[in-house]
Amino acid sequence: MVSGVSVLAAEVQSVGSPWLWGISIVVLLGLLTMDFAVTHRPHEVSLREAVGWSVFYLALPLVFGLGLWWWIGTTQAVEFFTGFVVEKSLSVDNLFVFMLLLAAFAVPSALAQRVLLYGIVGALVLRGVFIALGAALLQAGAWAFLVFGGILFVTAVKILREALAGESVERDVSQLRSVRLLRRLMPVTDEYHGARLTVRQAGRRALTPLSVVVVAVFATDVVFAVDSVPAVYGVTEDPYLVFVTNAFALLGLRALYFVLRSALGRLVYLNHGLALILAFIGVKLMLHWAHGLWPAVPEIPTFVSLAVIVVILGVVTVTSLRSERRAVEEAAGRS
Repeated sequence: MVSGVSVLAAEVQSVGSPWLWGISIVVLLGLLTMDFAVTHRPHEVSLREAVGWSVFYLALPLVFGLGLWWWIGTTQAVEFFTGFVVEKSLSVDNLFVFMLLLAAFAVPSALAQRVLLYGIVGALVLRGVFIALGAALLQAGAWAFLVFGGILFVTAVKILREALAGESVERDVSQLRSVRLLRRLMPVTDEYHGARLTVRQAGRRALTPLSVVVVAVFATDVVFAVDSVPAVYGVTEDPYLVFVTNAFALLGLRALYFVLRSALGRLVYLNHGLALILAFIGVKLMLHWAHGLWPAVPEIPTFVSLAVIVVILGVVTVTSLRSERRAVEEAAGRS
């Protein structure tokens, strides 16, 4: 049985050939460059502009997934779409924290998308590191599935406990260790200076508040990377598919933030749903590990995972909207 587990860990096949990795990274850098060009001139983002970019960034993974289906196979395409749905749903939770940080630091609306873009780049870099570490762990032994499953299950319990207790995610971001350290190292100006991160003031270099909020965003990116990478490894063991699902999920966040800005607060049961998704994937990983030791233990097929995740997200959305409507009706009845 032990030898079977070793073989399982060693046989991680990837559809990502060197040329496909190279093309994907070049395209990713090109899209990020385009985004930086769009945000180079700080401006208020209209709903029409945000919807247009959101549709574009949703069309990209759809085309990519259909291409996988045509050239590689159904299994890889289903794994990609499932991983994308998982990462996209988790990225919506990112938007809640980004919204908190933008409000806490009173970021001018014209600079909001530049802050979001910095956060996306930081998240991509960090997740690239975690993806490489995850692949190395899987090669080291199938016990990594048990570790990943445990991380997701513990995280799910924590999120669900906070959600059931009605605890707010809000906290004093000025007390983040990274923010406090930054303010000790360099002076920080009282006002924003456009999109500049540093300025010269009183003969010395000083940080602008934009630098501080960017550091705070980077600090939260670390937390999200710890959760999201094991989650997608629960869908596919292919490091290339893990990478592209994360990249596609993160690229559209800048525009999606402005589309969902008013709707995010209405999804009151989002954290309940995310906790269930993480717990489900955690169990799936543990069963995968157990199946390597005892083949009689059943595994959860990827298409079943996709169906479960879609159903959870659908129920979360419907129940959240019904709860909001009920609250509005009760408020109207009291008045």
